[in-house]
Amino acid sequence: MSDAAVVSAALLIVGNEILSGRTHDKNIPYIAEKLGEAGIRLREVRVVPDVEGEIVDAVNALRGRYTYLFTTGGIGPTHDDITAECIAKAFGRPLTRHPEAFRRLVRHYENSDLEFNEMRQRMANTPEGADLIDNPISIAPGFVVENVFVMAGVPKIMQAMLQNAIPTLTGGAVMLSRTLISDLGEGTVAAGLQAVQDRFPDIDIGSYPNFTGSGFRNALVLRGTDPDGLEEAVQAVSALIVSLGGKPIDGDTP
Repeated sequence: MSDAAVVSAALLIVGNEILSGRTHDKNIPYIAEKLGEAGIRLREVRVVPDVEGEIVDAVNALRGRYTYLFTTGGIGPTHDDITAECIAKAFGRPLTRHPEAFRRLVRHYENSDLEFNEMRQRMANTPEGADLIDNPISIAPGFVVENVFVMAGVPKIMQAMLQNAIPTLTGGAVMLSRTLISDLGEGTVAAGLQAVQDRFPDIDIGSYPNFTGSGFRNALVLRGTDPDGLEEAVQAVSALIVSLGGKPIDGDTP
């Protein structure tokens, strides 16, 4: 598949806590998997601190390079939650208090013991003209501006937002995956694997060695959108492993 035919995405993670190591990001695998199921290939992940200029620059760089840009983090009520303001600046739009987001928050806090103070009201701020992404977990919504989807950083909330966003996306061909496992080292299969890759340029072939309790294992992962071409490539890699004295094992079989 040519790059022109690929529906692509980038993920921008906002937060000092990620860069400091205090918080370990758990959103990348989930986002990559769910987008892949929708026929959208996650091509880049970038992490930036809670610094306005760096967020704005990253948003403008990534939203023009990929079909979709997703952001996580920085849309809560505290002083360092500046993603909404930064998205507004990136698009050159005023930051406004979204009436529907505000209405949802008012109703939510009326039914709680918490004060709906000014800092919590900030969670209703979005760039002018933004559409909301529903948040059934904690009510405060994410939002969409053109091809940029702004979501929470808390995994459970992000997952709910992404599930609501995915039906609005237009995907391409779904990426299929096959895995072959052997005990042959990367140096042993490298030359032959390169030859197979050259024969099948539309198939992504990766080698992922690992040491387990039962010894060395090398997972050869093949990915592509054409099932017939993928199967041909799998057979070629399987034959390569056999020719080198190994035994290919289907890594997709439980």
